[in-house]
Amino acid sequence: MSSAPLDGLTVLDLTHVLAGPFAATQLADFGARVIKVERPVTGDDTRAFPPFVQGESAYFAALNHGKQSIALDLKADADRAIFDRLLARADVILENFRPGTMERLGYGWEALHARHPRLIYGAVSGFGHTGPESAKPAYDMVVQARGGVMSITGEEHGPPVRVGASIGDIVAGMYLVQGVLAALIALARTGLGQKIDISMLDGQIAIQEHALAIATATGRAPGPTGARHPTITPFSTFRASDGFFVIAAGNDTLFARLCAALGTADLARDPRLLTNALRCDNVHLLKRLIEAVTLERPRAHWIAALDAAGVPTGRVQDMTEALADPQVAARHMVLPMAARPGGPAFTASGNPVKMSALPDPPTRGPAPLLDGDRAAILGWLERSG
Repeated sequence: MSSAPLDGLTVLDLTHVLAGPFAATQLADFGARVIKVERPVTGDDTRAFPPFVQGESAYFAALNHGKQSIALDLKADADRAIFDRLLARADVILENFRPGTMERLGYGWEALHARHPRLIYGAVSGFGHTGPESAKPAYDMVVQARGGVMSITGEEHGPPVRVGASIGDIVAGMYLVQGVLAALIALARTGLGQKIDISMLDGQIAIQEHALAIATATGRAPGPTGARHPTITPFSTFRASDGFFVIAAGNDTLFARLCAALGTADLARDPRLLTNALRCDNVHLLKRLIEAVTLERPRAHWIAALDAAGVPTGRVQDMTEALADPQVAARHMVLPMAARPGGPAFTASGNPVKMSALPDPPTRGPAPLLDGDRAAILGWLERSG
């Protein structure tokens, strides 16, 4: 029988808002039992984020489905005693407090490693646990700005623009999951847990492949280029008679196929466009030449023609269109969340990691009520000694 790869693993999720909860939910998708430890009364900040359904946050639900919740005040002796019992049963602990917070509570890496040498400790913060600015607070926009991402986002010659998705948080959460999985492999080999220190700023540097290459090779910082790729042409949005679609012709062969599909085979022989480097030098000219043709017909016509030619393409979809996309549905990437009796119904994204032995259920578990699993968690601690 198939089973999830992290079945039997217990994760204590002390994180809040986005980067840490995103990582913990991915571990839950892999089969881990995730116990969300929240502050009493208010819980995770995102419980107060709109939009709301029957008074509950859809934002919180999308990031925390399938977890259990217990509210603990880690400055109160009785709650610390419960937390200590949880630590004794945990395999992984995740936190995204400002560096030094866990140490002041007596639960920093060194203290926990001495008491629980097999425990894996994952921390995510704005700037990491080392460096001159490690203690500074940060949000997604701050690291997008500091990491250079905003400087290359937006229209050419326009002001810096934040990427619409919170990639400062999401990328950090992804790297945190990678670190936890690597630490689990090391644990099996060495018998020792280790600390994973993820900086949101580090993550923004790591994902900028072309910007880093341009800046280090030329000494010049790249600027925004709108939707187009700065080193591949044509690789951008183009206008049809009824809206925008994308063309991604990443090599000379695809460019020749594109030209044939557009009915402009002569463009593939134009001396100004013979190589990718030349096409990049003449990017604005090429865009005008392509759109002189594509504006004559609707997107569906051109997408069908380019699909037939094997040229990567697609219409630019808004989120409601993307969620209704048949390919997205076929991959179980938009799933209803099981509602508690009398509770609201929410929708969440599916697990993008498809594995041959990992169940891919057609629904998601509900998000926990604040402290809603206290009795079940305490009962589990009693049964497990």
